[in-house]
Amino acid sequence: MADADLDVVIRQLARQLHTGLMTRAKERRDRFNGLAAKAKGKETGDRFKMMAKATMEQATAAAKRLQMSADNVADSYARAMRLAASTPVTVKVEKKAKEEKPAKKAAKAKKAKAKKAK
Repeated sequence: MADADLDVVIRQLARQLHTGLMTRAKERRDRFNGLAAKAKGKETGDRFKMMAKATMEQATAAAKRLQMSADNVADSYARAMRLAASTPVTVKVEKKAKEEKPAKKAAKAKKAKAKKAK
């Protein structure tokens, strides 16, 4: 996995999150349907059934948004890496003036030490 591109990893993680989210939503839906079956009153049972339905609708919408966001991020990353790979790198040539300045400072420091020593 060390050699895997990050866009593939992003998509895999999103798939795992999507699966986990939908599994939890189905568990909660089943719980509400179980409570609806055990309910003594018709109104209470209908309320639990409505909650079960709303749970699945909300979870499905959240899962779609999660998947869409992950796809957008993965595509953006892949595009940025392709762009970075195709951009030529310019190498800057160091100027000799920068190299001479430290040498001049060192020479001045030696002269100053020599004067102090006398």
